[in-house]
Amino acid sequence: MTKSILHKADSRGQANHGWLVSSHTFSFANYYDPSRIHFGALRVLNDDMVKGGMGFGQHPHDNMEIISIPLEGDLEHKDSMGNVAVIRQGDIQVMSAGTGIYHSEYNHHKNEAVKFLQIWVFPNKKNVTPRYDQITLQNKDSLNQLQQILSPNPEDEGVWIHQDAWFHLGHFEKGKTSHYQLKKPDNGVYAFVLEGDFQINGYDLNLRDGLGLWDLEGFDLKAQSENSKILLMEVPMHI
Repeated sequence: MTKSILHKADSRGQANHGWLVSSHTFSFANYYDPSRIHFGALRVLNDDMVKGGMGFGQHPHDNMEIISIPLEGDLEHKDSMGNVAVIRQGDIQVMSAGTGIYHSEYNHHKNEAVKFLQIWVFPNKKNVTPRYDQITLQNKDSLNQLQQILSPNPEDEGVWIHQDAWFHLGHFEKGKTSHYQLKKPDNGVYAFVLEGDFQINGYDLNLRDGLGLWDLEGFDLKAQSENSKILLMEVPMHI
């Protein structure tokens, strides 16, 4: 029997540091809710806004797969592997922290905010060699359909991580539908609404609502308003 958990947007943990405004779907930093530690291998889903000229100074990570998805503006990245890059709306960035990495993330512009998702996924291999990658997505590939943007396979579409996880983005016109079939039977899917409104498995989802589904083979989704965008994150439920 299908299991589900609904996280409405206004139930998320909030942090306002002035230069950074962040909403935490799962426990993070000073926000702690024992019922919201993670969804399977999905550990962090932060919805961040960083003011112009500001950002996160150099800091360490290890043994975590870290994905950044800009929603508005440009994010400047530097790391201890020598990578210097700017990721923009339409890009997706991935880091395998592995044995350890230092990096910084700053708003690339002085006078406008950058908004992005910071996502952490538990890896299925520890102490791997740190790795960085980013790609630019083709918007046409997500129009009224689900576009794969992440998988476990370096030869597959999108970026890849050390985990049996698949991410998809979809940009739908009102009334359009799509079916998602899970890749692995023991996985679950966490759906996160980026814009507009959707209906999934009897749930009405609005802007920044999250819905976790597991113990199912697949599900249908329907856009309830124009210009509706959604991110689906399929991850193992047992870690």
